[in-house]
Amino acid sequence: MPVSDTNLEFQFDRRFNELETRLAFQEHSLTEMSDALAASRAENVRTQELLQQALADLKQLRTLLYSDPASEPPPPHY
Repeated sequence: MPVSDTNLEFQFDRRFNELETRLAFQEHSLTEMSDALAASRAENVRTQELLQQALADLKQLRTLLYSDPASEPPPPHY
């Protein structure tokens, strides 16, 4: 029994619509992942800046407390 042209056209339309739907979902997912990656990178930059500032502050504090290295107490394992 041959398949009618109308039925075949319906099948192609259905498959085409399914492919378009999948493509739209994948494009949406890629956009969300790209946005999340950009936000993560921005947060990482900010964290690095905060760490560098904290290390600079610690170095400055250490210099103020122990301007003479000889007056610095020994490490805890001595």
